[in-house]
Amino acid sequence: MKKQNRREFIRTGALVAAAGVVLSQTGKVFGAAAPHGDAFSLPPLPYDYAALEPFIDTQTMQIHHDKHHAAYITNVNKALAPMHLHGITIEDLCKNISKYDATIRNNGGGHYNHSLFWQMMKPKAEGQPGGKVAEAINASFGSFDAFKTSFTEAAMKRFGSGWAWLVKGADGKLAIGSTANQDNPLMDNSEFKGTPLLALDVWEHAYYLKYQNKRADYVSAFWNVVNWEEVAKRMG
Repeated sequence: MKKQNRREFIRTGALVAAAGVVLSQTGKVFGAAAPHGDAFSLPPLPYDYAALEPFIDTQTMQIHHDKHHAAYITNVNKALAPMHLHGITIEDLCKNISKYDATIRNNGGGHYNHSLFWQMMKPKAEGQPGGKVAEAINASFGSFDAFKTSFTEAAMKRFGSGWAWLVKGADGKLAIGSTANQDNPLMDNSEFKGTPLLALDVWEHAYYLKYQNKRADYVSAFWNVVNWEEVAKRMG
């Protein structure tokens, strides 16, 4: 093989391999088949740990993703292993969660919720939505400010650990609510149901290092990093 052709062959092989890694990671964001026979794997963050500074600090992002989210995946994989549920998606697991025990409910929910949460944020985010998201929010809540107030109340009034949600209901209308622990609106036994469009983690581990017990400050900071483009994609 000539030297130039050999270099080109190596370069092409490297590009193909890199593309394979990207496709693999993209496919695993919401729990496609993982290596070693596990049901799910930890999706990479779509940005650096420090990218959401100063609103969400680097150390919190690193611990939250690498420790908390990873632990949910380890635990749900361990609980699911005897069932040999190859190819199951995390969405399907949540939609049928009443068939499973509390370990799978808590840890499977934790995996779904966090996988969504990372995508709900981005650096240099727009202050508020435009286009169809803005139109839908105005139609459902009267104004963006009224929506923010209602969503903030859902986050603040959730006693203990849980999540605040903006969802699209079966009737196509938007609604705001919250769930306890790692429950989510996809779960068939959830009292608050719908297709999640926006999620906010209000467990203390999501904010305590920077905001201590000041949940209100954390919720206020969240509006600076909301990825409205992702909300629009999920709205369909």
